[in-house]
Amino acid sequence: MRLLRIHTDDGLRDAVLADDGRVLTLPGAAEPFDLDRLREREAVGEPLDFETVKLAAPLSPGKIVCVGLNYADHAAEGGQAAPAEPILFMKAPDTVVGARDDVVIPRGGEKTDWEVELGVVIGRTAAYLADEASAMEHVAGYVLVNDVSERHFQLERGGQWDKGKNSATFCPLGPWILTADEVPDPQAIKLGLDVNGEALQDSSTAEMIFGVARLVHYISQFMTLYPGDVISTGTPAGVGAGQKPPRYLRAGDVLRVWADGLGEQRNQLVAAP
Repeated sequence: MRLLRIHTDDGLRDAVLADDGRVLTLPGAAEPFDLDRLREREAVGEPLDFETVKLAAPLSPGKIVCVGLNYADHAAEGGQAAPAEPILFMKAPDTVVGARDDVVIPRGGEKTDWEVELGVVIGRTAAYLADEASAMEHVAGYVLVNDVSERHFQLERGGQWDKGKNSATFCPLGPWILTADEVPDPQAIKLGLDVNGEALQDSSTAEMIFGVARLVHYISQFMTLYPGDVISTGTPAGVGAGQKPPRYLRAGDVLRVWADGLGEQRNQLVAAP
């Protein structure tokens, strides 16, 4: 299933994307993420055109746990060694926007950067999981993430990375969640990113240092993961800070972020009011 959310005259609605590319809305207002309940609801109303619907993020995460330096080539482009254990940081739920929404360069932002990532959507509560094999039983599906980052705040203003990761709109999510039964191998997904039509990231989740099963198991040792939480699994080489010379986003730039089976995002950069 491809699960999404759309804005309608009746408010925010859960929906599915059919094989013919049309959007079928589910009855009632959008509810907290529950895959079993979503599977039980039957579509209502006339099919809608995916290209013209007003997309929202496909869920409202309780928390977004991000993984830093999870591709060796990305660590290398920043002059850092591959980590021995996953590096974790958080993005706040209010950073989330839809796949066609604007991304706002924050006040004082000088080095706003991009990061295409595979997102893992948790479907069952996970705490102190026993092993990596059981970890996959807690995965509901996968979603496209752009971990937008303000490097000036993140790396040059002291403290933790969080201050460079949590400006409003810094987590475009979607356009849809692809359920786990549709993904034979999450370590074989091609993904990439273009800026103004120029391809700057083009890689595969096969290049991750720590795979999906390892990450779900590892994170569950430190915090409880709940249905609707998202793990953003890290980005490959090609970010703006890794360009020579470094290249950062400016108002008017357009990001296209894509992954096989997960659709694409198109977000325009705008300056903070």
